[in-house]
Amino acid sequence: MEKDERWDIYDVNKKVTGRTMRRNDFCLKDDEYHLTVLGVVSRPDGKYLITRRAMDKVWAPGAWEVSGGACMAGEESYDAVKREVLEETGLDVSNADGGFVFTYHRENPGKGDNYFVDVYHFVMDFDENDVIPQETETNGFMLASHEQIKEFAKNGNFLHYDSIKRVFE
Repeated sequence: MEKDERWDIYDVNKKVTGRTMRRNDFCLKDDEYHLTVLGVVSRPDGKYLITRRAMDKVWAPGAWEVSGGACMAGEESYDAVKREVLEETGLDVSNADGGFVFTYHRENPGKGDNYFVDVYHFVMDFDENDVIPQETETNGFMLASHEQIKEFAKNGNFLHYDSIKRVFE
């Protein structure tokens, strides 16, 4: 049985309201949001760790992306991004250089799914043997240059690129 995962509900100013919602129960009013995170991980040589979404995913199977996911109720954004990167790649970014870069948001009027996205960029020295992809979430990974990522995005095969591209520049 799946546990009852809950997300905090935020107001338009990104303040916690004290209310929660069930995971993926998109019941938010137009001025309410949940919080997600994205963690861009790169090496000092400028290569970025990207993962390919599992082929059985309902949304965007096989697309390339950076690690991320939703903040759990009561969880701080930084703790959520560390958890998501560790779960999806096996890398612990706790001692990495970098950190929070910016926030963007998405409005989906009438759909109940508005959200903020906190974007982080971590730089650390690691090699491919250090990466342990989460098999239920990913279908492999690669160390990619910004040019390769731009090419995936141009072909519609890299998620969120237009929203986060400044973190690669």
